[in-house]
Amino acid sequence: MLKTLPYAAVLAAFATTAFAADAPVVTGKLGEDTYLMVADTHMTLYTFDKDEKGVSNCYDECAGLWPPVIGETGMELPKGYSLISRKDGTEQVAYKGQPLYLWVKDENPGDMTGDGVKDVWHIARP
Repeated sequence: MLKTLPYAAVLAAFATTAFAADAPVVTGKLGEDTYLMVADTHMTLYTFDKDEKGVSNCYDECAGLWPPVIGETGMELPKGYSLISRKDGTEQVAYKGQPLYLWVKDENPGDMTGDGVKDVWHIARP
C-alpha cells in the first residue's frame, strides 16, 4: 500500500489543477489513473466511511485525530465541492457531499499514513 509520495510528485499534482490558488482543496493527477485530493497545505485528505452524505460523524476525539477541512460561508468552491454545517457551527469542505479531513499522523506533504486506518479511513479521490 502506498503510504508516502515524493514531495516532487505531490507538487506535480498541482500543475494539473484548475482550482483557484486560494482553494482549500486541490485535486491532482499523480499517474495515468491515480488522482487524490490534498489540502492547500499540500497534505493528503481523507474520507470517513461512517459519515453520511452531507453529514460529518467525526467529532470530539475523532476530530482531534482527523481534523475537518474548514471553509468559510460564502467562499467560492470548484464544481463538486460544497460546505456542510457541522454541529459545532463550523463549515466543513465536502466533495460530492463527502466531508474531507486531514490526519494528524501525516507529518509531511505526500504522507498517506491514514489510508486504511481501522478500515474506515481512505484517501480522498475525485
